[in-house]
Amino acid sequence: MVPRWPAAGHLPFIFHWDGLWMVSVLVAFGTRHGATREVADAIAASLRADETTVEVKAAWSVRASVAERDLIVLGAPLYSGRWLLSAHRFLRRHRDDLQEVPVAVFALGPRERNDAAWKRSRSQLDRALAKHQWLHPAATALFGGADELGSSMSPRRDLRDWVAIREWSAEISAHAHRPSPPAVQIRGGER
Repeated sequence: MVPRWPAAGHLPFIFHWDGLWMVSVLVAFGTRHGATREVADAIAASLRADETTVEVKAAWSVRASVAERDLIVLGAPLYSGRWLLSAHRFLRRHRDDLQEVPVAVFALGPRERNDAAWKRSRSQLDRALAKHQWLHPAATALFGGADELGSSMSPRRDLRDWVAIREWSAEISAHAHRPSPPAVQIRGGER
């Protein structure tokens, strides 16, 4: 990126950087067996393809403020009808910051290929989000879940739809705050 400089002898002046202003996204996830981490990594890879700076972190490990981010993506699996506790804790811990930053939420749910399982999981996610009435996600998604590796289930059930995950990632990138590059004032006299 190259600044546009004024003609010699015309200081002070203001210039803007040409090019893209980098967007900063945090993808926070909760997981028990790693399936949600794999989805978080896939979302991050899709967002990075749009020249976005993305950090992927376990939700429990995010302690610092998230207010400087342009988008927060939070995902966790549904187990026994409940969204993983680390996702709820993340929302409580960062409540003030999250009211100023767009938030996209996803959950991994059913591992069965029937409408009733999908409806149940959607209802469970909606109930989980209703506990945080202050939260108004820019986007929500429910993806299929996966049995843990090495489980007794044979064959392993994995309903994660990687195409749908990439498509949702492309959609949520539009929700990121895309600030204008700051004007920079340089003080000085004649050159």
